[in-house]
Amino acid sequence: MTDNSRVLSDIRHAIRSEPRIRAVGGPIRLEISNGALVLSGEVDHIAGKKLALEAAARVPGVAGIVDRLHVRPATVMGDGELRDLVRDALLEDATLAACVIRVWVKGAPEVVRRPLGAQGLIDIRIEDGIVTLDGDVPGLGQKRLAGVAAWWVPGSRDVINGIGITPPEPDTEAAMTDAVLEVLEKDPFIDARSIRVRSRQSVVTLDGTVPRDIERKLAEDDAWYVFGVDEVVNHLVVRPSQVR
Repeated sequence: MTDNSRVLSDIRHAIRSEPRIRAVGGPIRLEISNGALVLSGEVDHIAGKKLALEAAARVPGVAGIVDRLHVRPATVMGDGELRDLVRDALLEDATLAACVIRVWVKGAPEVVRRPLGAQGLIDIRIEDGIVTLDGDVPGLGQKRLAGVAAWWVPGSRDVINGIGITPPEPDTEAAMTDAVLEVLEKDPFIDARSIRVRSRQSVVTLDGTVPRDIERKLAEDDAWYVFGVDEVVNHLVVRPSQVR
């Protein structure tokens, strides 16, 4: 067995060993090209995508990863509709109110908002259901919230968050915790008042209570959507008596 064959075999084993990685429409495809591992295919959930990337990265011999693994969208829609919905989601987020927002249509940018005293720029590109966000914003929290807003649009197959931060801002566990808490508070389908969040390195742990099982799931989804989160530990307890 060649070195590449051994590495690919180990990656397949690692992926199959994680039950939360569920491929749809066929198995996850693996190949090594120019020294880098290429993952492609489709999974049923954002958790499966991130866990597959983490599982592959832990295998000895993997020097780099090209991520072409996408998530099956909750709703299939065309790129034009998806672009409009992502645009509207970012325009409606008060945290991004000072940012210039541009959408790219047929290779050309169209400014949809240029506020007075603008601070930051976000470019939105859509191709085959994949959302790419570029530009530059003043804070890491804004970058993370923009990415989550794009993931919340049900037609998104992937969100590539390439937004830069100026001035540069170091990432911290406290910053990640704050971002997850803010996302949970922004989600209209979740009562986040009894949810506690802890972050250690790239692992987020959710504790506390929620009134319904669907909110337990949505809270975990929201944490997975946050840029930089590689694992979510969900210790939330459902207590229906707390329904208000």
